[in-house]
Amino acid sequence: MLSRSPHIDVVGSARDGEDALKLVEELAPDVVTCDLNMPELDGVGFVRQQMARKPLPILVLTSSPQDADMVLDALAAGAVDFIQKPSALANDDLFFISRELIQKVKDASEMPPRAILDPAPLPEKPPRKPGTANVDIVVLGISTGGPQALRYLLPQFSADFPVPLVIVLHIPIGYTAVFAEKLSEISRLPVKEAYEGCPVSPGLALLAPAGHHLSFRRNRSGQVVVQLSAEPLDKPHRPSVDVLFQSAAETYQGRVLGVVMTGMGDDGKLGAAWIKSQGGTILTESEKSCVIYGMPRSVVEAGLSDGEASLDCMAVEIYKHL
Repeated sequence: MLSRSPHIDVVGSARDGEDALKLVEELAPDVVTCDLNMPELDGVGFVRQQMARKPLPILVLTSSPQDADMVLDALAAGAVDFIQKPSALANDDLFFISRELIQKVKDASEMPPRAILDPAPLPEKPPRKPGTANVDIVVLGISTGGPQALRYLLPQFSADFPVPLVIVLHIPIGYTAVFAEKLSEISRLPVKEAYEGCPVSPGLALLAPAGHHLSFRRNRSGQVVVQLSAEPLDKPHRPSVDVLFQSAAETYQGRVLGVVMTGMGDDGKLGAAWIKSQGGTILTESEKSCVIYGMPRSVVEAGLSDGEASLDCMAVEIYKHL
């Protein structure tokens, strides 16, 4: 697949993780694609050892959502992104997977090597602005680099986080439930994969399930609950940040804080406009900490951002609005 692209030169192929460590040193590639399941030294072990030797962009390949634990471990160890391989070469999706793989390798080549951030220390007393809070919900959209960023951000929130936190992360189907569990293990704030009819409550972080748009509705008692749907069908991502943000603006009017973080493309720009039109607030991650400064850039360039914060300052900035 990679050899078919005029923009990519495949300089070597390794038998396993041990062989890959030697070849990377000899060939100095710009990007490494790495299978998770390898003899001798598996993908997670390779990522850890390579990042300790010389950080470089590593794209992980996985064959099944059953490998979700290993995928998330590899991302935590420093891999920049992952892609699911086709289950068979004679597959109708092969063309689309090939196109996605080539694009992700090209994107990875432009990513600077990054230090791996351990979850930040938990603040004892999160700073808040004095006066009456003007936020009833925080909605957050994130894509490439998202698992690493959320792993750093969420442990900084207290168990009594005063409003609901609802997150759209662009990730393949089958991974959100495991990722929510992983985040809950390192956070004081409970993190769950959202389901149809799930209550939207303070002190709870909800992760939109891959393959479904997440919006809000009120049940018969007036409680805001989750609504999942495949529609709209014209969005490039499902779940879509735009859909989440628009529904939040329609449900909570001006009492919404929208946060747009690292990711490719412009998902979240239209949604940010909806939030702003209702009097809500938008924060964007600054370029210096983004793996890809695409989604935040689109919001900033549209004049919709009320403030920027790097990843290490984002939790404090969010708390200021609560």
